[in-house]
Amino acid sequence: AKLKSFAAKIIQLLKEWTETFPYDFQDEKSMKELKEIAHRITQCDEENGTVKKIISQMTQNLLVTLSARSQYQEIREKFRQPVTDKGTILKTKPQSTQKDILSVCCDPLILAQQLTYIELERVSNIYPEDLMQIVSHMDSLDNHKCRGDVTKTYTLEAYDNWFNCLSMLVATEICRVVKKKQRTRMVEFFIDVARECFNIGNFNSMMAII
Repeated sequence: AKLKSFAAKIIQLLKEWTETFPYDFQDEKSMKELKEIAHRITQCDEENGTVKKIISQMTQNLLVTLSARSQYQEIREKFRQPVTDKGTILKTKPQSTQKDILSVCCDPLILAQQLTYIELERVSNIYPEDLMQIVSHMDSLDNHKCRGDVTKTYTLEAYDNWFNCLSMLVATEICRVVKKKQRTRMVEFFIDVARECFNIGNFNSMMAII
């Protein structure tokens, strides 16, 4: 009875650990230790199939999370690769093929919703361990500036880059318009988009637009 009670507590601990800090199990050694512990717990209560099922589901969820984060990191690395000058590309493209944002989406609410989807996608990939990694590398003697060796917090970097990209997109769309009336219309459009973002509760996109 004591073993069963102990096993239940260990399972709860491992479940919360793997869900909150999945990156602790990304190397083979830690994953092997997790499997060994899970095997011992299963032996403590072999008659109860529920324990085995819970452990199996926990391990599967952990592997899915690690795989998803690995794929996300690969995608981010591709986007970080240097590209040719975008200004040159715009100049070489015919004027007819250069679409402004109003020709793609003229409804502020729809654009605000799409921006919110992107925000949620970025936020969903940020885990407590990403924040803990930055805190652990903080240097209080250097005005709380993060050191240059923090390379694994790519999810936070991606979120920060998205904010800057959205700000630059808004500025570009406004400045590329030549006529004053069209530029005024573009400014008013983004004001409406920012207002819709506020109504949805997407304050990050709202601040990036402002």
